[in-house]
Amino acid sequence: MTGKKDRSDARVNVARYRVERMLPPEQADTAATEATERETNAAGQSMMEARAQYVEMAIQQAIRRGEFDNLPGAGKPLANLDRGYDPDWWIRQKIESEKITGLGPPALTLRTENAELDARLDRAHSEAAVTEILNDFNSRVVAARRQLQGGPPVVTPTRDVAEQLALWQERRAERSDAARLAREQEAAALAAMTWRERRRARSQ
Repeated sequence: MTGKKDRSDARVNVARYRVERMLPPEQADTAATEATERETNAAGQSMMEARAQYVEMAIQQAIRRGEFDNLPGAGKPLANLDRGYDPDWWIRQKIESEKITGLGPPALTLRTENAELDARLDRAHSEAAVTEILNDFNSRVVAARRQLQGGPPVVTPTRDVAEQLALWQERRAERSDAARLAREQEAAALAAMTWRERRRARSQ
């Protein structure tokens, strides 16, 4: 049996060699690849099927060992499913995750800056500073809309300066009221304590 198989294999190899010599190099490479994929193992499977079965078996064994348990995001919905299709999603996600500023096309950097603009305005200490930040932001949005530097279209809106000043004042008043209420509650709590409790609270 072994001798017949060896002779058969030798004849197949000789025939394959002759065919490859007759074919152009490109077709010879394709024929060799197809012949390799048609080769079968001892179980009668093609090599492609055997590889796929091996990979699937390795995955199932890893699952049983728990190697895929407790992965980041396991059991949680995919993020940003509510957003429409954005061809530049990976650039925007990189900018947001790495907190990159000043890099990338204006359409993306301005979108990120717009999302964080309220927090930036709240750190300003005067109406003049808020107005300066808004004017600078609006001027860069208008310049980017002209597409002089190319890139994706800019959809970030400009901010109405008067409206944003009013909102900034409201947020500032709310923070001031919250801080005052917290101080009053702390003072009332201290007043309700005995002198020993107050001394213990101050020493902590």
